[in-house]
Amino acid sequence: MRRQAVLAALVLRAPYYVTYQQLLDDVWGAAPPGTGHKVLPSYVHALRKVLDEPGSGAGGSVIHGQRGGYRLLPGTVRTDVAELAEEAAGAQRAKAGGELDAALAHGGRALELLRGEPLPGLPGPLAAAERDRLVRQRRALLQDRAECLVLLGDYAEALDTLQAAPLSQPYDEPLAALRMRALYGSGRQAEALAVYGETRRRLVDELGVEPGEELREVHRAVLRRDDPRLLGPSVRARTAGTVAAEDAGPPAAGDRDSLSGAPDRTDPPRSSHRRNELPGDIACLVGREKDLALLTAPVSPDAVSVMTVDGTAGVGKTALVVRAAWALADAHPDGCLFVDLHAHGAPHEGVTPQRALRRMLRAVRGDDDTLPGGAREPGPVDDGGSADGLEDLVTAWRAATSGLRLLLVVDNARSAEQVRPLLPAGPGSRVVVVGRQRLPGLDADLRLTVEPLGTGAAVGLLRELVGESRADGEPEAARELARRCGGLPLALRIASARLQSRPSWTLAFLAGRMSDDMRGLVELRAGDRSVEAAFRVSYDQLDPGLRRGFRALGTNPTARFDRLALAAMLGGSRDEAEDVLEDLVDASLVQQPHPGRYRLHDLVKAHARRVADEAPEEAAADRDAVLRLYTAAGRLASDWGPGSFPALTTGPAAAGASFAGWREASAWLGSMGGELVDVVAFAAAGGHADHACLLAEALVDHLAGHGHHHECRAALDLALACADAATDRRLPAALRNCMGLLDVYQGRFRQAGSWFAEALRHGRAGGEPREEARAIAGTGIVQGQLGKTEEALSALEKALRLADGLADDWLAGVSHCNIGAILHQQGRHEQALRHYNTALTLAEKNGRPRTISSTLCFVAEIELALGRNEVATSLLRQAVGLADEVENLPLRAATLSRLAAAEHTRGNLRSAVDLHQEALSTLTPQTSTWLEMGVRIRLGGAYAAAGRHTDAQREFRAALALPGARDHAREYRMARDGLEATGAARRPGRPGA
Repeated sequence: MRRQAVLAALVLRAPYYVTYQQLLDDVWGAAPPGTGHKVLPSYVHALRKVLDEPGSGAGGSVIHGQRGGYRLLPGTVRTDVAELAEEAAGAQRAKAGGELDAALAHGGRALELLRGEPLPGLPGPLAAAERDRLVRQRRALLQDRAECLVLLGDYAEALDTLQAAPLSQPYDEPLAALRMRALYGSGRQAEALAVYGETRRRLVDELGVEPGEELREVHRAVLRRDDPRLLGPSVRARTAGTVAAEDAGPPAAGDRDSLSGAPDRTDPPRSSHRRNELPGDIACLVGREKDLALLTAPVSPDAVSVMTVDGTAGVGKTALVVRAAWALADAHPDGCLFVDLHAHGAPHEGVTPQRALRRMLRAVRGDDDTLPGGAREPGPVDDGGSADGLEDLVTAWRAATSGLRLLLVVDNARSAEQVRPLLPAGPGSRVVVVGRQRLPGLDADLRLTVEPLGTGAAVGLLRELVGESRADGEPEAARELARRCGGLPLALRIASARLQSRPSWTLAFLAGRMSDDMRGLVELRAGDRSVEAAFRVSYDQLDPGLRRGFRALGTNPTARFDRLALAAMLGGSRDEAEDVLEDLVDASLVQQPHPGRYRLHDLVKAHARRVADEAPEEAAADRDAVLRLYTAAGRLASDWGPGSFPALTTGPAAAGASFAGWREASAWLGSMGGELVDVVAFAAAGGHADHACLLAEALVDHLAGHGHHHECRAALDLALACADAATDRRLPAALRNCMGLLDVYQGRFRQAGSWFAEALRHGRAGGEPREEARAIAGTGIVQGQLGKTEEALSALEKALRLADGLADDWLAGVSHCNIGAILHQQGRHEQALRHYNTALTLAEKNGRPRTISSTLCFVAEIELALGRNEVATSLLRQAVGLADEVENLPLRAATLSRLAAAEHTRGNLRSAVDLHQEALSTLTPQTSTWLEMGVRIRLGGAYAAAGRHTDAQREFRAALALPGARDHAREYRMARDGLEATGAARRPGRPGA
C-alpha cells in the first residue's frame, strides 16, 4: 500500500516536483521510516518497472528524478484526476451557459470516475485529505446534477439523485432548498414544506440559528406556488400534484413495468387525476435488501395483492415500505396513495375508515366532490360519518377503483377491521399495510416481520449517519454503540443525532453512557423523538391483561423464556400464559425465535423493567415467583432428590408442582443452556442473597452432572459472594460443600479438601448436621483419592452413620460407593461388593438413572475383579443404556470406557478399541481432565495389548498433555508408565517391536 501511496502523491501533485521530505510527509506523516528518504528509491524503482515501457531506461521513465525529489512527467500518462478536473469544469461551464443537457453529460462522466471509495486503504495524510476533497467534489457534482434535473423538469430523477448517501448533510441549507424544489415540482407541496420545517427545527434546536435567506425565500416561493422561482423561467406545464397521463393515451401492450407482473393485454381506462402521495424517501436505508426484494416482487395482474409489514416500534417499517413504494410507483399508473391511520398517536388523531375513504375518493376523482349521501369532507376532528355510512363509502370506493391499478400504503394500522374497507377493487392494484400489530385476520399474500438490523448492517447505518471517517476511526466503539442500540434504526438515528450535535463526543463516550440498559434507554432521546416513548405507546394500547403480562416479563431474569416462567409469575396455567405471549408477539413487543421460545429485544426489555418498576409490590412478587420456580426445578432435577434439601422458608412450596417430575424439570433446565448462571447473577445483583444462594445450590448437581463445570463454578462464585448476607445461615456451609463436590467432579482433590474443611467449620459453628455430614463425607472422598485410606474409611463410616440418622439416601449412597472403592483397591472384593450393592439399592429407590448408572459401573468393576466377566459386561451395558436415556455425555463417556475395559479383559481388543474411541468422540470441551485422562489411558492400554504401540504412545502423550494433567497424580503416573512401557516395547530386539 505504501508503494501505491507514493504513486498517488506523485499523481496528485503533478506536474510539479515533489521533494523527498514532501513525499515522506504525504505518505508517512508524523511517523517516517527510520531510514528517512533513503527508502524512496526502492518504491520508485518498483513503480517504474510497472509504468514504463520495456527498455525505456531511467531517461525515458514517466517518473523523472532529480536531486532531492521526483515528479510525474506531464503528458506521459492519462490520470483519472485530470479527466475528473476536465469533466467537472465542463459541467460548470455548460451549466453557467444554460446548456443543461451538456452539463448533465459532463457531470455524469465525472461521477463515473468517482464510483466507490477514492484511494481506498491508502495510508498517509495526503490520501486522507484527498479522500475528503473527492467526497466533497462528488457531493457538489450530485447537487449540480440535481439542480439541472429540476430545471429540466425531471423531478423524480432529481429526487433520486438527492438520496445519494454523500448528500446526507443535516444542516446543508442549499441542499434542503433544492430538495424542496424537486418535491414541489413532483406535486408534493406538503412534503416540500415539511422539509423546511424539519431543517429549521434542526438548525434552531441543535445549532441555535434560523435558516438563511435563500432557504427562507424558497419556503415563501413554495407557499406562493411561485413556479418560475422554484423551477426556472421555462418550466414545463404540469398538473399540480399529478403526473398527467391523459395526453399519452393508453400504453401499448407489454409497456408496463416488470414489477407489475402484467401480461400483454389492453389496459382499462386510466384516471386522469393520477396522484402520488408517497412521503419522501429517506437517504439512508441499510440492510433491507431481502425485505425490499420481497415487497417489490411481481404480483398477479388479475387480483388485488395485499402485503402486511409489522415489527417493533423504531425498527424502520415505514422507511422500508416507502422505499419499496417508490420503486413500485411507475408500475401503478393510476396513482400512489398513502393513508396514515395514526393508530399509534393520540386518540384524537386516529383516522376512521370513513374519513380515509372520503380522502381517497377525492384523490382518485379529482375535483368531483360528490360523495355518497352528499356529505361534506370531514374536518380535523370529524370522524367522517357514522358507521351506518361506511357501507355506501365502501361501495363508492370499489366502484371508483374497479378500473384502476393503484398502489395504496396504509400506515400505522392496528386491526384488520380498519383496513378491509380501504382495499381497492382494480386488478393489479397493490396494498401494503404497515403497523406494529400483526394482522392475522387480514387475508394477505405476503406477511413480513421487519427484524432489527444485524451488527454489520447497524454499523453500516451508523457510518452513513455520523460519517465514515468518524465511525471508522472508532471501529470497536461503533460496534458497541450499534449493539447498545439493538439494531433499531430509530435508536441509531437518535444516537447519531446526539453525536452530530455534540462534535466533542466520541462514539466510545456515548457507548459508555449507554453501558447500562436502563440508562441507555434514557440516552436515546433527541428533541421530540424517543425510543422509550415509541415503546410506551405500544404498551399503553395493550389491554390490561397483556399489560400485566408485559410488566411481568420485565422482572424475568433471562433473555429467553417460555410460557412456564410467565405462568409462574402470573399464577395461572401454561396455556393462559402462552396466550398472553402470543398476543404480545402479535403486538411486536415480544419476539419468538423458535416455537415455544420467546425473548425481548434488549431495549424493549429495559422498557419492560421500567414499567414493572411502576408497580414495585407486583414486581417483587413476580421476581420471587420466577426465582422459586428455578430453585424448585433445580432441586427436583438433582440426583440428590428434593428430600436432600431443607424446605423453602419463603413463598409457597408449590413451585415444584409446575413439573410432572424430575425428567421434565431437568429438560426445562437443559433448555436454558448457559442462561442458568444469568438467573443466579440476576438474584445476586438485585441484592436477593437467599434466592441467589438457594438457586446456586439447587443447580449444582444438574450443571456439574452434565459436564457444565464452568457454569457451575460461576454460579457458586456469585452465590458465595453474597452468602454472608443470606438470612438462611445454613448456606455458607452448604455452598462450600457444593464447591468441594464440584472439584471432586473435576478431579481437583486438594482444592476440594480445602472447601470441605471450610464447610465443616461453618457447619459445626452454625449447628447444621446435614452440612457437617456432607463435609465429612467429602473429606473422606478426598483422602481416599490422595491415598490416605485409613483416614478416608474413618471419615466415610462416620458420614454414613450421620446420613442414616438424617435419612439422607443420597449421602448414604455416596458414602457406600466410596467405602467400596477403597475396599476394592485393598483387594477386599466381597466386602466392597456389599457396599456397592447397598448403594445400588438406594439408587434404585431414588429412581434416578444417572445415579443408578454410576453405581452399576462400580458393581461391574468388582465383578470383573472376581472374574465374572459376563455379569460385568451385562451390568455395564445397562449403565450405558441409562446414560443414553438421560442424554448425559460425561456419564456416557465414562460408562463406554468401562465397558471397553471389560471387553479388553475378555480379550475382545478390537471391540475394546472401538468402544474407547466412541467414548472419546463423546467428550466435549467441558469434559473434566480427570475423565478424559482415564479414557485415554485405558485406550492406550488396549492399543498396547493389541501390539499397536505407536497408537498407544499417542494416547498416553495426549493424556499427559491435557490441561492440569499433573494435578491428577494417579492418572499422570499411569500415563507416564504406559508411555515408558510402550517405548521400551518398540525398541529393537524387544517383543512386539
